[in-house]
Amino acid sequence: MKSKLLCALSLGLIGLILGPTAQAQSLLNASYDVAREFYKDYNAAFVAQHKKTTGKDLKIDQAHGGSSAQARAVNDGLDADVVTMNTTTDIDFLASTGLVAKDWAKRFPNNASPTTSTMLFLTRNGNPKGIKDWDDLIKPGIQVIVVNPKTGGNGRMAYLAAWGYIKKKGGSDAQAAEFVGKLYKNVPVLAKGGRDATTIFLQRNMGDVLITFESEVISVDQEFGTGKVDAIHPSISIVTENPVAVVERTVNKKGTGDLARAYLNYLYSDEGQEIAAKHSIRPSNPTILKKYPNVFKPIQLFTVNEVFGSLGEAQKVHFNDGGQFDKLYTLK
Repeated sequence: MKSKLLCALSLGLIGLILGPTAQAQSLLNASYDVAREFYKDYNAAFVAQHKKTTGKDLKIDQAHGGSSAQARAVNDGLDADVVTMNTTTDIDFLASTGLVAKDWAKRFPNNASPTTSTMLFLTRNGNPKGIKDWDDLIKPGIQVIVVNPKTGGNGRMAYLAAWGYIKKKGGSDAQAAEFVGKLYKNVPVLAKGGRDATTIFLQRNMGDVLITFESEVISVDQEFGTGKVDAIHPSISIVTENPVAVVERTVNKKGTGDLARAYLNYLYSDEGQEIAAKHSIRPSNPTILKKYPNVFKPIQLFTVNEVFGSLGEAQKVHFNDGGQFDKLYTLK
């Protein structure tokens, strides 16, 4: 009886020791609104690669929303292991509160941006209003659907792209402010995030044109069926970085630091870059980018730094309370 009891106790102790390691590890990625489909495919690829190289199972959960809303959620306690955003200011915010490393942009290649995108227009099938460029968006009677720049990086980049369009054509800041003011007078409602904007445009049937990321074309075709929209590439648009970072608070608590870094590093792999390209997200690998000329059409692109100094500076001037956006947009 004594030996059986000792055996049972030994087995129980072994079970306690092995139990946690026998369970599949998990990661939570807090990401921007219109990256759902990309990360669904990317996560499957990474899980398979992780299993192949380590023999271990892995579960990856996603949390999506407007990028700024996601950053606030992480700051308020959402236990994300990583954040994958569409503007650097949202990660800078988390760095300012100590949740992300101060030098996060140096922790991964290309300023911790494995991919980029740009802003284009989606019109209804056949482009009935004949929209071709930014100037068409300020015409009387044109309704523009766009994300609120206070809640989502999609909206901030749309705003900065419109402002930069005037500046790159040689216009002054005063002329840019006038132009962007006219554009927002044609905005019937501000969306909370990129996917909310698409829903307003296609499900609620509001607006003549949607300003959104290049990658949303694929998502619309998949969710609503091909032929619902036309993708219009303006003559000039902005480079939008998709920065990534490890949430130190979470990984230190869970012990998932190495796994989180491996997850983000894999975004730079050939497979990660190919998956991005197939979702119309621009890979940082130039060789892979060149393989998709029909997807990534030539546009005169400018960076945030060229026109605004930095995204942090643009945030202060344009999007902080009392900034330029508040001056030119009247809440409807």
